[in-house]
Amino acid sequence: MKLGVNIDHAATLRQVRGVDYPDPFEIALLAEKGGADYITAHLREDRRHIQDRDIEALRSGLTTYLNLEMAVTDEMLAVACRLRPRDVCLVPEKRQELTTEGGLNVAAQIERLRDACRRLAESGIRVSLFIDPDPLQIEAAVEIGAPVIEIHTGHYANVPRDKHTEQVAIIQRAATQASKAGLLVNAGHGLTIDNVGAIAAIPEIMELNIGHSIIARALYLGMEPAVREMKTIMQRAAIQL
Repeated sequence: MKLGVNIDHAATLRQVRGVDYPDPFEIALLAEKGGADYITAHLREDRRHIQDRDIEALRSGLTTYLNLEMAVTDEMLAVACRLRPRDVCLVPEKRQELTTEGGLNVAAQIERLRDACRRLAESGIRVSLFIDPDPLQIEAAVEIGAPVIEIHTGHYANVPRDKHTEQVAIIQRAATQASKAGLLVNAGHGLTIDNVGAIAAIPEIMELNIGHSIIARALYLGMEPAVREMKTIMQRAAIQL
């Protein structure tokens, strides 16, 4: 079970004041010291938090590796093919949203996504698709040849606790379907120290991407301890299978 730490909201804190601190790259190095297996950053079209210079620093300076989240646009494909991060996760993006609110509708844009996956793969980049735990979307991911999916766990994270079991079952079925189809399965969105255990315990899920809750927790504990705490909870849940 790997942990990818998303450092977007370190950049949010910087951008809100228009200063040069905190530096997301320095935060990423602290996350690595705390046990992050890789660093995730979302370069949005409106550059609301992560900036191009951040991606360049992360790409060249990490001791682990960069997972670049991005929309499926010509601009972002050009950035990815130029910098060649190890991983790219294709996500939906709306200007008005506070954060990514759902998964890609892969089934509605087969040819566009197939072309994007091909271009990225030709640059030596492993591609994942951020999708809801929907059988139709998993089938579409298989059809376009993406090697990895990341299951959107936001619905699970946002429902009342008495609905968690139902949502976990949906994610479990999706993970099983995807794994049987030959896809690698990751997950993320809205996960915290209080709700991550049930997702980490799903055996088909190989990696979790977690950002906001770790950055928030770091205000209390510091970045390294916050990452270490999350990873410990994840690993304990996985071991208890």
